[in-house]
Amino acid sequence: QVQLVESGGGLVQAGGSLRLSCAASGRIFSAYNMGWFRQAPGKEREFVAAISWSADSTIYADSVKGRFTIARDNAKNTGYLRMNSLELEDTAVYYCAAKAPLGATGTREYGYWGQGTQVTVSS
Repeated sequence: QVQLVESGGGLVQAGGSLRLSCAASGRIFSAYNMGWFRQAPGKEREFVAAISWSADSTIYADSVKGRFTIARDNAKNTGYLRMNSLELEDTAVYYCAAKAPLGATGTREYGYWGQGTQVTVSS
C-alpha cells in the first residue's frame, strides 16, 4: 500500500513558476512508475507527465512540454513537478499517481492517487 500526499500548490501569476511535491509512504514507492495529472473545473482529469521508477524515462503532454519537468528522489520517497512559464490554462487541481505500466497516460492505469493540490494561475 502506498499513500501519496501532494504539496506546493498555490496562486501564481502567469509566467511564474511552482514546484509541486508528492510525498509517498512506503519503501515500495521506488519500484513504481509515477505520474502527474490535473483536472480543471468542468473538465476530465488529464495526463501531464510521467517518470519511470528509475527516473531514466520521462514523457510529457504536448501542452506542458518544454515548460514542466518531472523528477523523483527515491531516497526521499518523493516525486516532483517543476512548472515554469505558467499559463492561465494550467489552472487545475494537480494529482500525483503511482503504480502503472511504463509510459502510462491513462487514469485507469494508475493504482495509487494523492488527494490533489490546487494550482491557480492569475493574469
